[in-house]
Amino acid sequence: MSVDSTEPQGERLQKVMAAAGVASRRVSEDLISAGRVTVNGVVVTELGRRVDPLTDQVAVDGSAVQLDTSRRYVMLNKPVGVVSSLRDEQGRPDLRQFTGGYEERLFNVGRLDAETSGLLVLTNDGELAHVLAHPSFGVTKTYIARVRGAVTPQTIATLTRGVELEDGPIAADRARLLERSSASQDSLVELTLHSGRNRIVRRMMAEVGHPVIELVRRQFGPLHLGTLRVGQMRDLTKVELGDLLTISRQKDSK
Repeated sequence: MSVDSTEPQGERLQKVMAAAGVASRRVSEDLISAGRVTVNGVVVTELGRRVDPLTDQVAVDGSAVQLDTSRRYVMLNKPVGVVSSLRDEQGRPDLRQFTGGYEERLFNVGRLDAETSGLLVLTNDGELAHVLAHPSFGVTKTYIARVRGAVTPQTIATLTRGVELEDGPIAADRARLLERSSASQDSLVELTLHSGRNRIVRRMMAEVGHPVIELVRRQFGPLHLGTLRVGQMRDLTKVELGDLLTISRQKDSK
């Protein structure tokens, strides 16, 4: 008579949650018992549930949790003059000066042109990077542009209604005038788009007669640059990461 000696697969859910930094094991058990935890979209209340950190998707109160502790997520306020590449063929300053101090091989999610500063995400999570960077998934980005000339409400309306560029029509999801200077004859405009086209903000503003002087990306999806100074970087908070992963999983499941 044979005896089945197969070991239970995976690790206990509360142990994995604690290792991921969600909460202590005891608090994680309370969250599970209260029905606030889902595994692959299904509410789990039994404390004996086992999961595979590499394949199972866990969420707490609807916010996704990254169980794979080998993943790294970093926000960089990219300076002007740095290209969004890990090795520039023309020898220009690139992202290696920021990624060199990490054990993980980080790469950038999407791009900012060399003349644009602002929020850039660096990660070693290829799946999340694909969803966030691909324009078909519609993750929005918000830019602050200082442009030449006095922008009018009519111009703002044109930007949201749409303009025709050489590679097709484009419209801003949102646009607003932040400031107009009569002294310097320039304006400050906020634009939100989900397009991933190359130099799209610069081309849109040139099309409406207001070339960009200075451009900063302040927001990428749920992430805000906040007070992070130019050239500085930091790990994403648990809340920020949860928001990003939640978006990624929702869009990836469609």
